[in-house]
Amino acid sequence: MIFRILNLIVIAALVLAAAYVYRIKFDATVQAERLAKIRSEVRHERDTIAALRAEWGELDSPARIEALAKRYLQIKPTPPTQFGSFDQLPNHPPQFLMPGVADPIGVMIENLEEPETVTGSVPAPDAADGAGEGEAAAPAAAATPDQ
Repeated sequence: MIFRILNLIVIAALVLAAAYVYRIKFDATVQAERLAKIRSEVRHERDTIAALRAEWGELDSPARIEALAKRYLQIKPTPPTQFGSFDQLPNHPPQFLMPGVADPIGVMIENLEEPETVTGSVPAPDAADGAGEGEAAAPAAAATPDQ
């Protein structure tokens, strides 16, 4: 009796194991089919991209664009008479400010104040005044790039 129960348990375990192995095999087959489909889609997209790049190269051809411009645009070459000489230019640039009005940018530049904090390798104004002339000139000369 014990052998019979043991045999039934072993048979049931084998059936369950076979069902589990079949399920794993079925899932693997589904995944393989899905992978093959995705690879096919990727191959198709790459072919499409290659065809579009070839078409873009054809559409972007300078000779084609020149032919289209000649056909559809009424552009004429620039005649040499359209170019001027330096003698035809005015001596002074035109004045955009009314007479008697100060230049707004010049006024801003004239009213610039010294910054309170000094950054970088520039010495502070007080430190340059207190230091000897030779000491202040040496670092400034060393800091000048590519002379």
